Amino acid sequence: MNGGAFSLLTLRTALSNLYKNTNIIIAMAFILIIAVIIIPIRPLVLDLLLVFNITLALVIILVTLFVTEVLQLATFPSVLLVATLFRLALNISSTRLILTEARAGEVINAFGQFVVGGNYVVGLIIFAIITLVQFVVITSGAGRIAEVAARFTLDAMPGKQMSIDADFNAGLINEEEARLRRRNLQREADFYGAMDGASKFVRGDAIAGVVIVLINILGGLAIGMVQRGMDFYTAAETYTILTVGDGLVAQIPALLVSTAAGMLVTRSTAEKGFGEDFISQFFTFPRVLAITAFILFILGLFTPMPFIPFFILAGACGFGAFLLLKEEQAAAKVKKEELVKPEKEIPLPEDDLRSLMKTDLLEIEIGYNLVSLTEKRENGDLLQRITACRRSLSAELGMLIKPIRIRDNLQLHPNAYLIKLKGNEIARGELRPGYLMALNPEEVSADELGGIPTVEPTFNLPAVWIPPAQKGEAELKGCTVVDVNTVLITHLAEVIKSHAHELLGRQEAKEMIDAVKETHPAVVDELIPNLMSIGEIQKVLQNLLRENIPLQDLPTILETLADFAPTTKDTDILTDYVRQSLARTISFRYAEDGKLSVITLDPLLEKRIAESLQQTIHGSFPVLEPETAQRILQGVSKLVEKLRGKGVSPVVLTSPRIRLPFRRMVERYLSDLAVLSFNEILPQLEVESVGVLKEHEN
Repeated sequence: MNGGAFSLLTLRTALSNLYKNTNIIIAMAFILIIAVIIIPIRPLVLDLLLVFNITLALVIILVTLFVTEVLQLATFPSVLLVATLFRLALNISSTRLILTEARAGEVINAFGQFVVGGNYVVGLIIFAIITLVQFVVITSGAGRIAEVAARFTLDAMPGKQMSIDADFNAGLINEEEARLRRRNLQREADFYGAMDGASKFVRGDAIAGVVIVLINILGGLAIGMVQRGMDFYTAAETYTILTVGDGLVAQIPALLVSTAAGMLVTRSTAEKGFGEDFISQFFTFPRVLAITAFILFILGLFTPMPFIPFFILAGACGFGAFLLLKEEQAAAKVKKEELVKPEKEIPLPEDDLRSLMKTDLLEIEIGYNLVSLTEKRENGDLLQRITACRRSLSAELGMLIKPIRIRDNLQLHPNAYLIKLKGNEIARGELRPGYLMALNPEEVSADELGGIPTVEPTFNLPAVWIPPAQKGEAELKGCTVVDVNTVLITHLAEVIKSHAHELLGRQEAKEMIDAVKETHPAVVDELIPNLMSIGEIQKVLQNLLRENIPLQDLPTILETLADFAPTTKDTDILTDYVRQSLARTISFRYAEDGKLSVITLDPLLEKRIAESLQQTIHGSFPVLEPETAQRILQGVSKLVEKLRGKGVSPVVLTSPRIRLPFRRMVERYLSDLAVLSFNEILPQLEVESVGVLKEHEN
């Protein structure tokens, strides 16, 4: 017993060592192949090698039936070359034995006697058919498929690379998975290119097989009649049967390997093994089998063809159709029962009850017609687009944007959607799945585009819903055409930008500060908690976001707060100090081509506002007569509208003292108007005054 266990352990150890040294074993196998070509071998050794060749061919074709991706057999082109070289080596050895000894072992003799019945004419015909099928049909088709696949794979590489980059940017995959996909993409292209070349090996092998058969027959006749004194019939029968047997022994494995090559390159879209895919795709339609059974029965009954074979196959197809139909009805019944089955009230755990009380920070509710935009089987990519939008805005705003929940709401209009902040609606719109939105800058009527008039929900611009077939025509007329997902994503992005300060809570602020602490621990340790709390820093960050100032340079923001927090706790004053530190960011954010277009305030108006400032718990506000405030707001609105109509995007430039109070006065009516102070402009930036705001301006 111990000896048996010891022997088993020794065998396992030996196999493990062999597995670790496979490269050495393969190198030795190549040397043996060359040796077989050069050194004469005995018939018994040749029999063993011929059986090994048949075994290798069977393994190759069976493996191709089970793989689901071509990269699982990435070494196949090299294996094809090795198998071809091995067969040629065996052909050379068998030819040597046939011509020198008029025998070539039991395997070749069995193929010559049993497979073709000892009739060399029949053997030649079978050999010619096998070679023709391999050369003209299988090898040619597999080579063509590999060539086309290589070409299309190379052509599609840029698009697939962009798809991988898009998934990575959207956060759907990590960097390691993206790198793996790119590597597999390159390997796939290399594989099809290699298969295109490797198919030439099989073609050449078929040609070599034909040539070797002719050489063996002619050489055998010459040797048999001249050297061995045989008559023509005896020499022809002896050498032709051996040659045909040799050819069949070589060409049948070659046929299996070339079939495996064709199988591998034709299964580029396989999801399972060949057998599973075949059964699931060809035997899931009972009506097809029923019609086939009926046709076979009619052919057997009313034609001179033998009735029994047709009746057997018709019965088999009919029975198969019956079983599949019963299975289909049972599945439909189960599905129907699940649909009508009343739901039982299940007591919720306490944790689930608490989750129902939570309010999502930001969520989207959609009507049931828009659910398809989120389903992968409907080619809906809304969820991926939302992830990509979050990633892009996080980089642009410099803040963390938590996941956005999307849910269906049957109480909404089927095509409507809502965007909610902390459970409250802040924006809504309507989409039409299956249509495209054409934004109409040149006032092209909806009738001209053959669409449905609508309003773009983000900027309230006139637009038209058009069928996809009208896209080219709409673009020729100067319209900007976008899909429904882009409409929703654009609206969501603008909502997030305008409400970014509300999305930044204390927890988000703490996570951002913790990220800075990993690289700048000194400033964080100095600032928190001795000088400022997380809540006070959060208010400064919210003030910046409220005026569209990104938080990308958070270390500079924290360092500025650490410099001035010892002298004041007023978050408005601290925000102004931070804005001055971010002068470069602010200047380049609003400048166009190195020039900043500004609206200045008349000195008298600026003085009037400065004298009216009053300090409250919410900051400084100008307290003016209602008529005066109304005139100022109307004046700035008209001036901004006039300049924007000319293609100029102005900012208001004031003194540092009144910048924030003036901004608070106009933000209710012009929320997107930037108000800057002189201290926030880089000295080297060119400033152009495009208007002056006066108190009594009409």
